[in-house]
Amino acid sequence: MDINQTLQNLRVSYRLEALDISDCRPDPLAQFDYWLKEAINGQCDEPNAFTLSTVSHNKPRGRVLLLKGLHQGDFVFYTNYSSAKGQEMETNSHAAMTFLWLPLQRQVRIEGTVTKVDAALSDDYFSKRPRGSQLGAIASPQSQKVSSRQVLEKLFSEVQSNFGDNKPLKRPESWGGYALSPEYIEFWQGRDNRMHDRIAYEKENGLWTLSRLAP
Repeated sequence: MDINQTLQNLRVSYRLEALDISDCRPDPLAQFDYWLKEAINGQCDEPNAFTLSTVSHNKPRGRVLLLKGLHQGDFVFYTNYSSAKGQEMETNSHAAMTFLWLPLQRQVRIEGTVTKVDAALSDDYFSKRPRGSQLGAIASPQSQKVSSRQVLEKLFSEVQSNFGDNKPLKRPESWGGYALSPEYIEFWQGRDNRMHDRIAYEKENGLWTLSRLAP
């Protein structure tokens, strides 16, 4: 069968749940916490995975990352400051996050501005990462072009040899956390006949307002 025909015939009916404004908590962070816990308990694959969208030279760019914290109303994730996304957020602090929990037929969209987290928070998280992940953060020149896989493995082996198996590893200055401060959060619940439920929270003068959006 032609791939276009296959794609056109792919259909899933969403009928698990409904979502109304009356179901939502006044604070979108509390609503997100509730949905995230349901995604975790529902054994969704990588429930903390999200697509981070940034802007580079007026062009959108996206990639999948992992949420690693909710701190003081912000969404926290970690990466290399010198990476492509790090440079893009340095130039344009506006960014968006999208979570998709297919087993629950749910999606959450978040828009806001991004800032680097306090160094102490980055240090604390880095110290809790598996040693292999720590070594990888030190070794990888993230987003830079490399000639082969062997180059990456050589960089990792050199770092591993330099630090051994037990020496504590210090967080590299080029690696750390970002916090996205939300200005817009939308909760999407799949419904039958593509008449999905969409509840949007918008921040106005420091207060959140709720609205229902057409699907």
